[in-house]
Amino acid sequence: MARDLNYLRNIGIMAHIDAGKTTTTERILYYTGITHKIGEVHDGAATTDWMEQEQERGITITAAAITTNWNYPTVQGDATPDTKSYQINIIDTPGHVDFTVEVERSLRVLDGAVALFCAVSGVEPQSETVWRQADKYKVPRICFVNKMDRAGADFYKAVKEIKEKLGAKPVPLQIPIGAEENFKGVVDLVTNEAIIWNEEDKGKTYKIIPVPADLQDDVNEWRQNLIESVAEYDDALLEKFFDNPDSITKEEVMAAVRKAVIDMSFSPVLCGSAFKNKGVQALLDAVVAYLPSPLDLPPVEGTNPDTEQKEIRRPTNDDPFAALAFKIMTDPFVGRLCFMRVYSGKLEKGSYVYNTRTQNKERISRLVQMHANKQNPIDFVEAGDICAGVGFKDIKTGDTLVDENHKIVLESMSFPEPVIGYAIEPKKQADQDKLGMALAKLLEEDPTLRAFTDQETGQTIIRGMGELHLEIILDRMKREFKVEVNQGPPQVAYKEHFTAKVEHREVYKKQTGGRGKFADIVFELGPREDDKEGLEFVNEIVGGVIPKEFIPAIQKGFENAMKNGVLAGFPVTGFKVRLFHGSYHDVDSDSLSFELAATIGFKEAGAKAKPKLLEPIMSVEVVTPDEFTGPVTGDLNRRRGIMKGMDSRGGAQVVKADVPLSELFGYVTDLRTISSGRASASLTFSHYAEVPNNIAEAVVAQVKGSKG
Repeated sequence: MARDLNYLRNIGIMAHIDAGKTTTTERILYYTGITHKIGEVHDGAATTDWMEQEQERGITITAAAITTNWNYPTVQGDATPDTKSYQINIIDTPGHVDFTVEVERSLRVLDGAVALFCAVSGVEPQSETVWRQADKYKVPRICFVNKMDRAGADFYKAVKEIKEKLGAKPVPLQIPIGAEENFKGVVDLVTNEAIIWNEEDKGKTYKIIPVPADLQDDVNEWRQNLIESVAEYDDALLEKFFDNPDSITKEEVMAAVRKAVIDMSFSPVLCGSAFKNKGVQALLDAVVAYLPSPLDLPPVEGTNPDTEQKEIRRPTNDDPFAALAFKIMTDPFVGRLCFMRVYSGKLEKGSYVYNTRTQNKERISRLVQMHANKQNPIDFVEAGDICAGVGFKDIKTGDTLVDENHKIVLESMSFPEPVIGYAIEPKKQADQDKLGMALAKLLEEDPTLRAFTDQETGQTIIRGMGELHLEIILDRMKREFKVEVNQGPPQVAYKEHFTAKVEHREVYKKQTGGRGKFADIVFELGPREDDKEGLEFVNEIVGGVIPKEFIPAIQKGFENAMKNGVLAGFPVTGFKVRLFHGSYHDVDSDSLSFELAATIGFKEAGAKAKPKLLEPIMSVEVVTPDEFTGPVTGDLNRRRGIMKGMDSRGGAQVVKADVPLSELFGYVTDLRTISSGRASASLTFSHYAEVPNNIAEAVVAQVKGSKG
């Protein structure tokens, strides 16, 4: 008998770096009985931060998946006749911007999320990024204001920022009793009771007391806000609200909040201190009470690859099997692990699935449920669940896995282009093969990592989302794959684009005794009008002056040529080619001749189309004490930064600027020096922009010099 999906929650914990995501996950494991001692991030003992680099740096790099159970509802933690056991699959996502892709792919497969905010810092830049990603994938979420015990904690300021900076509609379900070191409990606005945690047993038990007199006015105001919010949302409650607001019951409030969360009308806010074990049980109750089960969400949509028609898959074992691979991981003991979210159907271990990308069948030898890096073998997986499979030969993030007789392609994920690179080589020549194998495995796990060989220098170039991203990759090579590498200085991923239109005729002729080569094309080359990436190829050949079968070869010639631009060999972004005339020879013309004509023509015409260099621009946000504002802004100006504004946050200044990536190498270290270690910065990729002429000339000269 299939289990009841009403008792399943697939959730993620998302937040800015250092808001306490992993600490919160650790507490959840402790209270749900998965771990018997609490692992701490700062001791490097957290369960989900199982990579050595995560433990050393105190940050989460890979999204870890964990399965646990929670009893709800309970009274003082004890079961009642109504108590049910809920299975919760939790994905602890990274907060660091260099690992955005980990957050993106986790959100794609989640049903709900807990957005964590630090009570001191409020809404930070990366919180905005993950919030927007959750909007994109329509993930319902509840908010948890963490670190209420820290100096400078301000719950109401955090709520205000969620509203102003995220454009969200936060509705507090609790308000704190005390703050900073006096934070000792919360008032539950739904039940109108105060909860005080017992310090002796690490907050495992709590007392329910009447609302403290000095908080009564605040409680009345925020309870009124809660009742008004649910009444506005639910028409039936609106009538009751006008007749007698006190007649609205706790159950009615909770039912309305749940509906409002699921259709993303508002986000409830809770508060606590995960580190001090305060508020985590209430958060788990809220996850079960308000976040959706797979049955609460619309069926997943996809496309039938044979008919191109839209199809749906419902979260039931009766529908054909369909799952999305959202993460690949290499485990030293079992080899390649593929994490998947099952949307419909049932899959038993040892059976076959069909991969719609590779169009091949794959046998899944084992299925496991994950507890961070520990694995519990399971015999089958059902609709709605998250698990990992072993045995795939060819699998990538974003692949759809289906029943061979009922094909469907679920929407896959798009990943950002990397902006920074290093040239690398093994320290020992004998490690060349090991380097290749290490890179192959890392590329498989991480869709934002790229690696290629520079044809002219023979060097291996790796590219990623930022300096930290590549540092971790090199560190993993050394530890997991035992390959030590020398790395060159960081390289910026420049691009080129054309700024003018030119017409050009390219005649390609070769006579070498016997059959010759001949192609003649006339085309216009210039920038695209729609600002999109890639080649826009317009074929305006009429009357068969160039036979149809040669047209694809011409397009291919241009596509290959755009990988190496005319200025300094950087890839060309978007451009348009309009092919309108030409000629051919009955005997000497063939596809290759036309392809070569296009490649040569691209170089000749491109040089006249006023090519310009583009560079990645990073959006930089620096939080600094007042006294360093001058030196910080002066330093950003020196780095060709364009100031975007300043505001104050909790006694510190927040400086925002757009700065070219090429000027930011080593910036975090320099900032520490300028501010005596008191300022912090976050860097996010923003856009590409034209490089000023004098700098562009220096870059081009340097590239040509290094290849000369």
